[in-house]
Amino acid sequence: MTRIVGIAGSLRRQSFNLGLLRAAGTAMPEGATLDVHTIAGIPLYNADDEAASGLPASVVALKDAIANADGLILATPEYNNGIPGVFKNTIDWLSRPADDIGRVFGDRPVALIGASPGNFGTMLAQDAWLSVLRTLGTRPWFGGRLLASRAGGLFDGEGRLSDEAMRERLRAFMAGFVAFSAQGG
Repeated sequence: MTRIVGIAGSLRRQSFNLGLLRAAGTAMPEGATLDVHTIAGIPLYNADDEAASGLPASVVALKDAIANADGLILATPEYNNGIPGVFKNTIDWLSRPADDIGRVFGDRPVALIGASPGNFGTMLAQDAWLSVLRTLGTRPWFGGRLLASRAGGLFDGEGRLSDEAMRERLRAFMAGFVAFSAQGG
């Protein structure tokens, strides 16, 4: 069984990226599962708080989920042509303490997906994540790119993916990433 963890990088309840991850969970190939997480409950990173209280329970739980998975998917929004600050904040927490980066991220297969109301999907945010993923020592999957542009027309009012062509693209993407993760790269 191949276990993938997905993190939706938006705080909105009806986030397109959360909807995309939930759809990915139903598009998994046989023998694979997707455990969907959100960034809700992750506080702003502050080294003083870390020194005084250690890691928040929400951060520890997410770190452990990633460390026990075969791969990681980041479903990233794109804010002002870049990485959303709240999502980057989560990754910053997950990289603490620094000597734990290898356990959580080291050589971990990672894929990027994203949905946006704009015409270019989340192309610039996905590109911006690459330097972060390199710094953390991950193994990004370059076998496919999933950009869900004009997302308002792809999801219903409840945040469910309703576009069949995008659903097919998502199935193919997930099959490729699961195979990459299962092989160890």
